[in-house]
Amino acid sequence: QVQLIESGGGLVQAGGSLRLSCTASGRTFSNYAMGWFRQAPGKERTFVSAITWNGGRIVYANFVKGRFTISRDNAKNTVYLQMNSLKPEDTAVYYCAAARLRNEIHLTGVEYDYWGQGTQVTVSS
Repeated sequence: QVQLIESGGGLVQAGGSLRLSCTASGRTFSNYAMGWFRQAPGKERTFVSAITWNGGRIVYANFVKGRFTISRDNAKNTVYLQMNSLKPEDTAVYYCAAARLRNEIHLTGVEYDYWGQGTQVTVSS
């Protein structure tokens, strides 16, 4: 079992930045590929970014390319999502997730085995 706890969400003005963190416990963090998803009110959960166990492969959704950066520190059991140039449409609950197939990039929620509880990001115009 892996427990994931997100932090770093909050209220920010458009154009601002936030850094989300997701810290894992329970199992060896480097055994997992990680991903970030988000869900806006009334909408489905959407893929944001993913990273393999050693950071060797990274993928972003088109709508965050050039603005968001995913990274991980296996020594700290933490994956990060640096979010710059935030827009009101980025407002959502952001979730991190862990997948056992650590060498793969996982784009859909069903590929993940563990989820965090989410952190709210609100971008005001």
